Amino acid sequence: MTFSAELWESGGAKVYAEIVRHPFITGLTDGTLPHSAFRYFIVQDSHYLRSYSRALALVAARAVDEDAVSMFARHAADAIEVERELHSSLLGSLGLTSADVDAVGSGPTTTAYMSYLTAVCATGTYAEAVATVLPCYWIYRDVGRELLKHSSPDPVYAEWIAAYGSEEFDAVVESVLAVTDRLGAEVGPGERSRCHQHFATTTRYEWMFWDAAYRELDWPV
Repeated sequence: MTFSAELWESGGAKVYAEIVRHPFITGLTDGTLPHSAFRYFIVQDSHYLRSYSRALALVAARAVDEDAVSMFARHAADAIEVERELHSSLLGSLGLTSADVDAVGSGPTTTAYMSYLTAVCATGTYAEAVATVLPCYWIYRDVGRELLKHSSPDPVYAEWIAAYGSEEFDAVVESVLAVTDRLGAEVGPGERSRCHQHFATTTRYEWMFWDAAYRELDWPV
């Protein structure tokens, strides 16, 4: 079994099954998701992508070969471009501006997820950092594939689905999975256990991110 498959079987598969049947996801495809929930998601995703870009830059700094340094650095820059380009068009469709995003700030789940990513990528090993950022790549790709089967009657949702289900994004994810699998032969038992823990944790955060958007979760005080 490859290292990525090992991580998925132990900490990803069950959570992913819950994600694809979450009412946020099913509401995208049948068009019943309230726009207010999708606005919440896009605002929070803008904040998340800024932090994810920094986490990927940390992964690049820890990478042990030049190809991986280049790849993760490029992905860090791409995350910022996604935030600027895709979200700029979606923000307009949803009646929002960049100033609105900044004014709202990051919600409780977003803040917790961002903090965990940053902490592990800054203090863990290279393999731990890769395992921590991997669920975002992988789950978005697979959710995109699932949503593309149905698209959406809502043009705003259809635009978002098309972006994350693209062949280009699929190639990006496959390149990260290949790096993960090469690392699998090098990590010892203790580090491997920590990789499993981090992968499982950020996979859960992926579910929590969708759920927070569906419930439009705000700070309690």
